[in-house]
Amino acid sequence: MLTDQQILRIPGPTPIPPSVNRAMSQPMIGHRGESTSDMISDIRPKLKRVFGTEQEVMILTGSGTSALETAVVNVVAPGETAAVIVTGSFGERFAKICEAYNIETHIIEVTWGEALEPSAIKEFLQEHPEVKAVFSTYCETSTGVLNPIAELASAIKEVSEALLIVDGVSCIGGVETKMDEWGLDVVVTGSQKAFMLPAGLAFIAASERAWKKIGANPRPRFYLDMKKHRDNIIKDTTPFTPAISLLFGLQQVLRLMEEEGLEEVYARHRLMMEMTRSAFSALGVPLLTSDEDASPTVTSVQPADFEAPVFRKIMKQEFGMDIAGGQQHMAKTVFRIGHMGYCSPADVLQAIAAMEIGIAKAGGAIELGKGVRAAQEIYLNEGKR
Repeated sequence: MLTDQQILRIPGPTPIPPSVNRAMSQPMIGHRGESTSDMISDIRPKLKRVFGTEQEVMILTGSGTSALETAVVNVVAPGETAAVIVTGSFGERFAKICEAYNIETHIIEVTWGEALEPSAIKEFLQEHPEVKAVFSTYCETSTGVLNPIAELASAIKEVSEALLIVDGVSCIGGVETKMDEWGLDVVVTGSQKAFMLPAGLAFIAASERAWKKIGANPRPRFYLDMKKHRDNIIKDTTPFTPAISLLFGLQQVLRLMEEEGLEEVYARHRLMMEMTRSAFSALGVPLLTSDEDASPTVTSVQPADFEAPVFRKIMKQEFGMDIAGGQQHMAKTVFRIGHMGYCSPADVLQAIAAMEIGIAKAGGAIELGKGVRAAQEIYLNEGKR
């Protein structure tokens, strides 16, 4: 094996396109200079299109979690009550952030591997009219579930004035997002997933309704103050020192997305999901989520006749391929495959062929080639749709 070869098939960080790496290697420029302002001016409208909004998308230098915390401290005022939809580990993170700020928090528990039914949030809010903000993941990275965010937003608005805050870290840029049309109040994401960058940037946008709430919120904040960030982004700058090299990369990522076309980007992700899921179904290896709840960016597999950690170790040792494990109580029973960002159907076919060998070596009773064939058929049938 080539010991320096790394094949990332995890749900973040994801592979970086060569042109993005080249962009990030440009010489440093002054972060308050005209060149940086010109770059931010070019980035702003392109980011809005990815978010599906006319609102400004603020750029934070920080991880995705910094944007989650930003949403909490700006939206929820002292003494107010929040609700968090927990469909996995990252839903729990939202709850932990709320609890760190002594916010009374209701937890809406959903079985890991399942999405929340819109009727459930509607019933919950009718029972808890005091809730002022609902937090949810869009794609729950730990399980590969895509929550029906548009339907959840509609159900919330039928019975409540509560704001809906969405963690889109592991899917925005890889799945359709229509923030304004769907009535999402705050949407956040990070750079190291479908945005095809290293970790270090976070993005956040808010609706007009949310901005009214943010403006009236007396909760103290400084670096995470969304008003500071909006006041600066409209002037093509940032309130604090930005990660210039990552901005170079972001500008190139957005160019690549525009060249491919956002609808084509989303179609590619759906195709890769269908290829992956069809492969494991053909092999008889159980998937954690249903087809209806599955995310186009990450697939979770729950094998029955071989051990996930053993399989992952084989993949790393023999192919230099990183496959993610499950999280918390699923750490030893689930593995997760990332197929987002700088990833193509050819990459998926490569991964499936290698994973078939890994499964066989880990003790799984499969017929070699059956998964690859199923994925190939999905790819060939795509052109007939």
